[in-house]
Amino acid sequence: MEKINERGPEIERIVLVGDGIRGHWHQILGIGRWLQRLCGATLVEVEAPRLEGLGRFLSLKVAAKHLRTAHAEEAQAWLIASAGKELLDRFEGQKGLLFLAAGSSAAPYGLALARATGGRAAVVMTPSVLGTAPFDFAIVPSHDYPYPSERICITTGAPNHIYRPDLGGPAEDLARSYPPRSERIVALLVGGSDGNYRIDADWVRRHLGPVREQAERLGAALYVTTSRRTGKEADSAVEALLGDSPSLRMLLLASRDGANPVPALLGLATHVLVTDDSVSMVSEAATAGFRVGLLRARRLAGPKAAGQRLLTRMAAKKLLSPSWCSGPPRFDALFAELEARGCLADVTAPENLEVFLAAPDQRTEPLDEARRAAQWILERWKG
Repeated sequence: MEKINERGPEIERIVLVGDGIRGHWHQILGIGRWLQRLCGATLVEVEAPRLEGLGRFLSLKVAAKHLRTAHAEEAQAWLIASAGKELLDRFEGQKGLLFLAAGSSAAPYGLALARATGGRAAVVMTPSVLGTAPFDFAIVPSHDYPYPSERICITTGAPNHIYRPDLGGPAEDLARSYPPRSERIVALLVGGSDGNYRIDADWVRRHLGPVREQAERLGAALYVTTSRRTGKEADSAVEALLGDSPSLRMLLLASRDGANPVPALLGLATHVLVTDDSVSMVSEAATAGFRVGLLRARRLAGPKAAGQRLLTRMAAKKLLSPSWCSGPPRFDALFAELEARGCLADVTAPENLEVFLAAPDQRTEPLDEARRAAQWILERWKG
């Protein structure tokens, strides 16, 4: 176990405050596990209450505003009103507590628990309502255009739970179940549609057809997984297009199987292709030590898209809060940064895909932002 020093900083417990969103959980889990490796603290997991309707609005949008300046008694009162006394009782009398949360639903609970117990609070990303200022530590990706601050660690992409030494076991299990039969192993991670992107049957045929063609030409082994956002229609299109390919070794459709094969795929592959709607999957592949092949999803047009481009330009110039920005324009800034660092190549054009897959492998130095964020917290813990 790597440690900064034998005794380590005086963090005794790292409390991960989840909100039920897998991407958010992977971010705090990655940082939390690195903190544990570096200083030996105990890792504790809790889930923020899932409020709905008017109760959610009043607790997380109205009352939570006062947490920015709340003292211990006020934070305790908010916690009891929002979650009951049980959550607070779990940490009564404990010392050396660091509460780590991601997402606007979990961040108020992390902050309130820290204020109520005399611990410290860390947040990943910029939570609405609260912002980053009330937190002792904030880990914010560069594509969120954070304002420079000694309390903010700016990351490239999303910190995540991928830890390279742990990938070997799942990769071996996957290879036993689905033998690659080739030295060139291509992992294809397909995201899905949302308010900014569209991955449908037409997109699948247009952009994954060349992937099949190149894999068969090179005799590569092809391992494919989709996400929960891909949807049944696009999943069926993926199956129809790739299901009878002699290169296909594994196809896991998220609409039919809830397993997460990504760590195993990242441990086994020599090449990784990811759709650009998922910063999380791109970041995970880069953390595993890959130059990621980026496949561009179809972007939705219209006034909303134009408005987001304008807001992103304004945030980049510090003319408004980054919380106003979302979608493709922000992610494009990240992809440009990753490409400049040699961690990404746009392979949407068939000719670029051909060059990318023709290389014996696309492994490179890992981009381990979870470790860097953990080290940053530890270095400032006693400050």
